[in-house]
Amino acid sequence: MTILLMPRKPAPADEGALFDGLTRQPADPLLGLTALFEADRRPDRLDLGVGVFRDEQGATPIMRSVKAAEGRLLERQDTKAYLGTEGDPLFVRYLADLVLGPERADDPRLTGIQTPGGTGALRLGAELLAGARPDATVWIGTPTWPNHAPIFRQAGLSVRMHRFFDPSRSDVDLDAMLADLANARPGDVVVLHGCCHNPTGVTLTAAQWALVVRFCSTRGLVPFVDLAYHGLGDGLEADVAPTLALLEAMPEALLAYSCDKNFGLYRDRVGALWVQGATPGSATLVRGHLQALARSMWSMPPDHGAAIVREILTESVLKEDWKAELETMRGRINGLRAALAALHPALAPIGRQRGMFALLPVTPANVAALRVDHGIYMADSGRINIAGLRTASIDRFVKQLGPFLPAL
Repeated sequence: MTILLMPRKPAPADEGALFDGLTRQPADPLLGLTALFEADRRPDRLDLGVGVFRDEQGATPIMRSVKAAEGRLLERQDTKAYLGTEGDPLFVRYLADLVLGPERADDPRLTGIQTPGGTGALRLGAELLAGARPDATVWIGTPTWPNHAPIFRQAGLSVRMHRFFDPSRSDVDLDAMLADLANARPGDVVVLHGCCHNPTGVTLTAAQWALVVRFCSTRGLVPFVDLAYHGLGDGLEADVAPTLALLEAMPEALLAYSCDKNFGLYRDRVGALWVQGATPGSATLVRGHLQALARSMWSMPPDHGAAIVREILTESVLKEDWKAELETMRGRINGLRAALAALHPALAPIGRQRGMFALLPVTPANVAALRVDHGIYMADSGRINIAGLRTASIDRFVKQLGPFLPAL
């Protein structure tokens, strides 16, 4: 039988091509910054833009524990079959024990699922919220990680920004934050950085966290915690303490978690989302929706990175070695912070901040001058990756930065 294929009729002139209605999107500024850095041939140039941990040699190494876990997987793994929509339940369980503690991990109101990185966890949570309460507003502090607002907007949710950071003090402006959130309605969502704020590095004190918990509880707001740098601030237990206090006080909450930074698994995209419902019955309902949403977005999550984390967390020698490596990473970051704080009064707040990032009190014009004149690369906002510095380069960095810093 012969099948004749009819030629497609050309679209009428007034309809245009399929993609003509799309608008040009702005280029990612950090990707552009990376390209400029790579093209720079000055041997003393500094890359303070990309948010990855670097050692004193400027490398982003694979952790010893990760290499050892990969070797064990290579010997034992006998299939590459799909994991299933929920991912590896043992990975989720052992990670929950690490993050939440075994008692909290057993809470019947809590359900968890593996995701492709912390970004996947945030997007999955956003889609869940859009289905459960489409009229909810998501409140996000400013400044924040640039991807936060787009993630929730792409899910169809309304986003409003609230004040969070006081640049004049390089610290949290809690009064302004709570004043703005007084406009939130019961059922609205508040995105909170669990620790190591990106991009400012500022940290809520224990007393301030208690006020935020009480405020959310009294107002009926739903916290959505983004915990992307667990262990890189003040330690594994201290960094998660505010999140545990929120979960204890709130009937409903969401937690997006990333293993990319604290396990150094950036390109393997390892994360999880936990949702706490008001009752065990609501947790069962939520789990079904998470499975359906995950199925439609990525179907099955990637396995390799999650299997590495599971291997590390289930083997005591590997786990202790990972903790020791994480302690070294944290010590390097906090040591660089202390060194910066000691060299200039305007940098003193950096010493009490935590995590990989700090927001310098400089203008985009200052940033451009530092890049052109000295090969110092950072975001136009003045955000720097502390771990991009080397001990030997700090004096020079502060000397070249000094003319642009405010006199105190």
